[in-house]
Amino acid sequence: MPQTLCAQNKLNNAGDNIIGTYEAWQNKDHFKAKVVKLNDGTYRGQVIWAEVDKDQDGNKRLDKKNPNKKLRSLPLDQAVLFSGLKYDADKHEWNGTKVYDPQRGVRANMDAHFLDDGRLQIRGTFMAFSEKCIWKRISGQ
Repeated sequence: MPQTLCAQNKLNNAGDNIIGTYEAWQNKDHFKAKVVKLNDGTYRGQVIWAEVDKDQDGNKRLDKKNPNKKLRSLPLDQAVLFSGLKYDADKHEWNGTKVYDPQRGVRANMDAHFLDDGRLQIRGTFMAFSEKCIWKRISGQ
């Protein structure tokens, strides 16, 4: 993404502008995620609600595809999507970490920036492939 495009939206001009609660749809899953600032100055995004939080048997959906076997017993509606995200003031975007896709159980290089309409675009890139997910802010800064 050329620097000038990201810089056009004022929300891209300060790292803490990413803090807030968002709503998104990834394929068929509707969820809400919260982005917070950590003590080290980086940002973490975590699912806080999933529309479909139970499986067909009525049990809580778990993060069964997580590459970290210790996290597979955690509820899917609490999955950490990214942690250690940094703000790059020169590029007017957030990057420097990996985003986790609980549907596939994969991690991909992540960058994010606000679009002109104020929605947050999260892009995950793995090898030569990339996928975007658009998050709509519902509360926060």
